[in-house]
Amino acid sequence: MKLPPSIRHIHMELAREKGHPGGERDDGYDILAPLDSEGRLDAAEWKSHAAACRVRRFRGGETDRIGLLRRKPGGAWYFDYEEGDADDELGFRFNDERFVPGEYVSLTNEGDTHTYRIVSVVKP
Repeated sequence: MKLPPSIRHIHMELAREKGHPGGERDDGYDILAPLDSEGRLDAAEWKSHAAACRVRRFRGGETDRIGLLRRKPGGAWYFDYEEGDADDELGFRFNDERFVPGEYVSLTNEGDTHTYRIVSVVKP
């Protein structure tokens, strides 16, 4: 499958938080997603290439989880790993966030919200 030119590989890691004062390199996500010129998720490109928009969830000592980047009818972005919504991870205001190195984004996973630092954004 040929990827569109707007697709980027986004690597993000857990930011500083209680229990992880230095953040955590072994806890994060790798995302393939289309970004616009300002580094925001591009909904139109995503719609045309949704099958290519993937996510890999990694945590030290656990098996990686592979899923898809999805968008709810109201516009909220989430990571979908299996059929049903029990394991979905919701991006907090992903429509407004810029996915550029050094920025921070928040995700709700397993009932808790965590902040992740964008480490790199590159062409795959």
